[in-house]
Amino acid sequence: MGLPSEVDGAWQLASRPYGHGVGLAIVVSFKLTRCIRCISSRCMSRPCQVGGMVAPMPSTTLPSSPMPSSPLPASLAGHTVLSLRPVGGHAALRRAAAVHGARVLALSPWRLQQRRDPTTRALLRIALAAPRIVLTSPAAVRAAAALQGLVVDRGTQWFAVGSSTAAALQRVGVDTVAAPGRMDSEGLLALPGLQDVAGTDIGLIVAPGGRDLITTTLQQRGARLLRADVYDRVPTPLNPRTLAALRAIDGPVWLALSSGGALDALLAMLPGDASVALRRARVVAASERLARLAQAHGFADVIIARSARPKDLIQAAVAAHPLA
Repeated sequence: MGLPSEVDGAWQLASRPYGHGVGLAIVVSFKLTRCIRCISSRCMSRPCQVGGMVAPMPSTTLPSSPMPSSPLPASLAGHTVLSLRPVGGHAALRRAAAVHGARVLALSPWRLQQRRDPTTRALLRIALAAPRIVLTSPAAVRAAAALQGLVVDRGTQWFAVGSSTAAALQRVGVDTVAAPGRMDSEGLLALPGLQDVAGTDIGLIVAPGGRDLITTTLQQRGARLLRADVYDRVPTPLNPRTLAALRAIDGPVWLALSSGGALDALLAMLPGDASVALRRARVVAASERLARLAQAHGFADVIIARSARPKDLIQAAVAAHPLA
């Protein structure tokens, strides 16, 4: 199965609004009408129940500005949002930004390439035989499903980093998935099913070098990890037109940060003047950990969104913008 082709770093605007409200914490049996009810203030005060399982409310540090749950007017007109998603993965952020009048500049530091070798297939079979299985991205789900059909055993517990990964699992036949509302490693590791794991085999389906916090934490908790790296992140140098567009930005600019590895990779490949231009951006980070990373890289203005969802990243920028 091939992964998406290059969508180059030219300006593009989307025409469709994006996003549906979802709960702050989700355990997915993919009964959407029940998830939508989690928006109510009644559910916000306690853990919600979906699909017969309980998901804890995540611990979250948010910007002081209120985070609206309904679409807002085009209050980011003239703003640019920088996207570090893999090649071909910018559409959702474009749609979310367009709702508020912003445009997106794609700065993909890599493309995703599925592995197909016999060793990967063998490691994947072992990982999928574990009683608990963790998948870290929709790309991991697609690659695993292409290499080997995902057979659903009633005794297997499935875990996903967020609702997008859980939705990808549902599309290939895995109906019940535990997923945090906050789509990051910390949220995943807070799920009840990943607490008491000493002596337990856990299949981890990921890409090389990714989600090191998950690996380290689960090993510290005593789990035996059965890891299968099912795709690679292949570095992709930015083309001259994209670099010129980055240097030429003269209005407000935001960096949507949902991957520390992507930021590290981008900074490593940028020439000096483009790196200076990048650091002028205000950062909207998907977690406290990513916020600290951005500050360590010299970004002076960093806020934290509710999650890595494109809609949440953009709404955090709207809430923090003084004219919003």
